[in-house]
Amino acid sequence: MLKKLMGVMAAVCMLLPVVVHAQTAAKDYKDPYAMIKEVADQTFARFHQEQDKIQANPDYLKTIVTEELMPYVDSRYAAYKVLGPYLQDTTKEQRDDFVAAFEGYLVTTYAQAFTAYTDQKVEFAPASDFSGERMVAVDVQIVDHDRPPIKLEFKVRRLKDDTWKAFDMVAEGVSLLNSKQSEVTSMVREKGIDAVITMLQEKANIHIDFSAPKGKDAL
Repeated sequence: MLKKLMGVMAAVCMLLPVVVHAQTAAKDYKDPYAMIKEVADQTFARFHQEQDKIQANPDYLKTIVTEELMPYVDSRYAAYKVLGPYLQDTTKEQRDDFVAAFEGYLVTTYAQAFTAYTDQKVEFAPASDFSGERMVAVDVQIVDHDRPPIKLEFKVRRLKDDTWKAFDMVAEGVSLLNSKQSEVTSMVREKGIDAVITMLQEKANIHIDFSAPKGKDAL
């Protein structure tokens, strides 16, 4: 299910026209809707622009994800949510190691999802009033000529400095974090946090493979 969700995520990269320099500086967004739209434009425009590098070295997708997407993902918050009730049983060193491993895992997961690129189109829902809100769901619809539209929901949260970062994606009603939490908490219970950290590190180090199964066939 997790890889299926990330395969769906790849569809967001379709038909975005902006060309962005590789070293675009991270911005502090005070508008969650603008953040999702602009970060998508930046990330996937670079994906279009650097196809030669990607085809020569598929792992270059990890570089794009790391530089363009991850600065706007609240990896620590997401990692802590995945650990759930087991967070309180960890040391500071274990928490830091888990966050780093989880972020690496997310980079590889998103990068692999980009290999599913086709010609879908992305549509962003109009912004709603978010004044006073601590968390907002930004709706996105993936339009594919050959199948019904796919509905996505990006969950973003307001930080203490009034900026916003994303922490979860819901695809077809299924939360990415909830899906991963089930696997992680089960493994923590059976083998301990250190085994989970090792598992995530191993998954983060997997090479990107264009021949790997995509979408619902990626399970």
